[in-house]
Amino acid sequence: MATEIKVWQIVNDNNLELIETTMSETGRKETEDLEKWIRSNSLILGQDILIIGEQVPTKSGRIDFLGIDKSGNLIIIELKRDMLPRDALVQAIDYASDISSWDVDKISEVCTKYTNQGLEDYLNENLEDMDLEDLMINKSQRILLVGFSVEESLQRMIEWLSNNYDVSINAVILKYIKTKNGEELIARTVIIPEEIERERIKKRQIQTSMSDEPGNYNDDKLRELLKAYLSENRTTPWRIKEILLPLCLKHTSVTREMIKKELIDKREAVDNGKAGRILTTISKEIGIKERDYLRQIIQYDKSDSSEKENYKLSEKYKPLVQDILSEPDKQEEKRK
Repeated sequence: MATEIKVWQIVNDNNLELIETTMSETGRKETEDLEKWIRSNSLILGQDILIIGEQVPTKSGRIDFLGIDKSGNLIIIELKRDMLPRDALVQAIDYASDISSWDVDKISEVCTKYTNQGLEDYLNENLEDMDLEDLMINKSQRILLVGFSVEESLQRMIEWLSNNYDVSINAVILKYIKTKNGEELIARTVIIPEEIERERIKKRQIQTSMSDEPGNYNDDKLRELLKAYLSENRTTPWRIKEILLPLCLKHTSVTREMIKKELIDKREAVDNGKAGRILTTISKEIGIKERDYLRQIIQYDKSDSSEKENYKLSEKYKPLVQDILSEPDKQEEKRK
């Protein structure tokens, strides 16, 4: 696959003249100008990529740009001056391993800092034909390395990881062009064709199954699964434990409005709109096929729009839930 782009300009009708103008010769700065171009039009990176963060801090450094695609996958975008070295892959994998644990609230904070909009609002306004109710945010991560050439060893590694292990990794190779007439152009090629990447993303999306079917675990196994889930150091399990389940213990049936009010009262949301977005996240979490143990204890109705409503606890499992909630809250200590 091509990693070097040659461009010829047609002159005097039939003659071709090779254009090899460098950015430095024209006063352009590779990294700085590339950052500006990406901010103004992320299409240079590929289709259906939305930038939601810049210089995003992680445990091992700052990601140049953080993006998201129509499937909800986060995209680590690393820019390199001139040639992409093989070390860029290790750096990007390190970033991906960190952000893989980020929940929707953390990602929304990053998005708000960059766009002044929450994640859901920004996605709604900028990505067409996307159903947020069915979107799984950060189920998978992608790596996109961007430069003006690529080391042969890095290209080999990208192709090997992509073809043999189905890793979502690609490199965008750019070519700056300035014509005889003074027009400036940017040409692009990629290591892995975009149509192949799209097919792989679709396959991963299919693997993320949703369900309304409850689990069928015995009490000991159910207790083990619930305790492990509710002790996760993530915001959504905490909200299910501290808001949804106590409401369900207190009331025979819990409406969406009751949950939103409690979210606001507990200062988890500043208004009804934010509370609604949090509730959508909770709803999705309960609907993930592998979390059938949550559906074993939590029952609900579904409206015409497929939204979950009228949550209730199965009478059989109320004592179990009450017992788990009464245990010391290690998760709350982590949040502090």
